[in-house]
Amino acid sequence: MNRRTLDTVDTAADHYARGDWQAAYDAWSRTGPDALSAAELECFAAAVGLVGTHDEVVAVRQRAFRAHEAAGDLHAAAGCAVRLSMDLAEHGEHALAGGWAARAAELVDDIGADCVERGWLAFLLMFRALGEGDLVEAERLVHEAYDTGRRFHDADLTAMGTCARGRLSIMSGRFAEGLAQLDDAMVRVVAGELSPVMAGHVYCTAIEGAQEVSDVGRVAEWTAALERWCDAQPGLLAFTGQCAVHRGQLMRLRGAWDDALREWSLAAERYVALGSTPAIGLTALETGDVLRLRGDLAGADAAYQRAADLGVDPQPGLALLWQAQGRSAASVAAVDRLLASPAGPVERCRTLPGSVEVLLASGEVERARPLALELESLASAVGAVVLSAAAALAHGAVELAAGDAAGALPYLRKAHQLWTQSSSPYDAAVTRLLVGRCLLALGDTSSAQRELAAARAAFRQVGAAPMADLASSLLAPASLPGGLTAREVEVLRLVASGRSNPQVAAELVLSEKTVARHLSNIFTKLDVASRTAAAAYAFEHDLV
Repeated sequence: MNRRTLDTVDTAADHYARGDWQAAYDAWSRTGPDALSAAELECFAAAVGLVGTHDEVVAVRQRAFRAHEAAGDLHAAAGCAVRLSMDLAEHGEHALAGGWAARAAELVDDIGADCVERGWLAFLLMFRALGEGDLVEAERLVHEAYDTGRRFHDADLTAMGTCARGRLSIMSGRFAEGLAQLDDAMVRVVAGELSPVMAGHVYCTAIEGAQEVSDVGRVAEWTAALERWCDAQPGLLAFTGQCAVHRGQLMRLRGAWDDALREWSLAAERYVALGSTPAIGLTALETGDVLRLRGDLAGADAAYQRAADLGVDPQPGLALLWQAQGRSAASVAAVDRLLASPAGPVERCRTLPGSVEVLLASGEVERARPLALELESLASAVGAVVLSAAAALAHGAVELAAGDAAGALPYLRKAHQLWTQSSSPYDAAVTRLLVGRCLLALGDTSSAQRELAAARAAFRQVGAAPMADLASSLLAPASLPGGLTAREVEVLRLVASGRSNPQVAAELVLSEKTVARHLSNIFTKLDVASRTAAAAYAFEHDLV
């Protein structure tokens, strides 16, 4: 190796030590992999993983593996094989990932003695057990990995094991234990104990765990920490996509929907650069949910289709879209499939709120009631404010749909308080709209008007046009013409605006039979024989 090459290698090492991954990557790239030692190739692979592409990471790490193997360093070769397996599995190349895991197992057997690589192998095998649905074996393996990390003072393995234990505890319904373990893992990251790549993995895995159970407080705190960590590393590409996704999720909750859509678009661009297909599907799913709430049903449909094409289940968002399109039967069938599928508590946290909404919109009140109770039980176990708010909202909606407006109000008041505490203006407005409906049913028109007007203002502010229109339809004058009730005016306004019976049912959270009954009463009271004549009456009396 000539003097110039040595200087370049030394410069790359200096950049790497300072955390300037882009400069280190550029210097090692100029040198070329043939001039690098096995240890330098390992560092080069780490730098590529942080600023470069997946294919390049694999190529450089394979070179490092061969160099370690040629030098007879079984420990380093086994560690390299483990990391190759992890890289490949993360990008969906499961056959190759399995091959490298088998290679790592062979090398660990050749080493024979207890070693830290055996713990990393257990960590790999945990994912296989998870894929087979064997949580008991997965927990055994992750405990083995964690214990090995502690025994050999391997900070990366200890933190990754701690984080994985947390996720498995949450998946098993041990929420408090799992969240405490994620806290433990995050402390290790913030303390600077981990290598850069493993630090990024722990950040993202912990945030995803908190997101799954709607622990917005932890998501916000950890996303801010991840953002600071990303910003401190020049040229960093890896993990910045995840950071953008989580920022977007928080923006959506807080009503900044335009900003959220921009963040997800940015995240998708970064995921494309990294070749992470499932993650791109996640950004499409999030985008579809916001477009649906905005009333862009065609855009939402396209986003959900993209998510499905990339292997991400778009439910229950897609079922809610079908409900908005008046496709009640398809919507309920999708929810039936979700509810019948084997699912752990984490998945139920995600699907229950939407399932309750679909069933109530289809008039299936008694089927929705036990789901609201289940959601309440999960919320109590998790202790997250957002999940508790969703459970209270579900209970209130069920009682209102069952005709008990007075019984619904305490649940809805609690839900509004919790949504406000969570800084979620859209969900708080949905709750206020339901409160307004309760007050209308109880004859307190003036109070109802105040709630509905506040809800409409909030919907308009976030851009939720369909819900703003619904609030407007409920804001009927105190003295209604033709002997119509407030609910009949709601139905008449939507019919006059061109809605079909299924669409009216979806917007007012009624069954189609109930809508048909209201329409029959309207025809009788107004002495008209058609929807056209009823619509004309609505326009003549300024009801639209």
